[in-house]
Amino acid sequence: MADKLDQFLDDLQEKIFDEAKEVLGDKGFHRWQNPRFRGKLSDCDVHAHTVGACGDSMDIYLKFDNEMVSEASYITDGCGSSNVCGSFAAELSLGKRAEELADITGELILSKLGEVPEDDQHCAFLAAGTVQEALKQYYTADNNKTKKKETPQ
Repeated sequence: MADKLDQFLDDLQEKIFDEAKEVLGDKGFHRWQNPRFRGKLSDCDVHAHTVGACGDSMDIYLKFDNEMVSEASYITDGCGSSNVCGSFAAELSLGKRAEELADITGELILSKLGEVPEDDQHCAFLAAGTVQEALKQYYTADNNKTKKKETPQ
């Protein structure tokens, strides 16, 4: 009985992985299996939260060192495609100056993934939009620091 159950579970797992490879493509499947940059950065300089039209939410955390992104991470409550896109968005943010973050678009994330079903492409735009929101937060925080320095006490 245990052998039949084990074989059933092995077959089911293989089917799930095959379907995930078909949906996410090779790069996306590999990243889904081996997520990078997932988790909250507790000492981040900027945090942004957005919710996509599909209802998935994403958070991006960025830490800056010498005006460049030195650490980046994401969390999402979304599907596998949202996780993969969040991971690529965080990776693409690393080593960038704040103004270069504006170049991270849904199209760029999709081009890095290579294969994404049309139904899941919105996930790349959610991830890019969250990076853009983090950029807004960065400039807002930076302007507030500048104003505090300029305000006579």
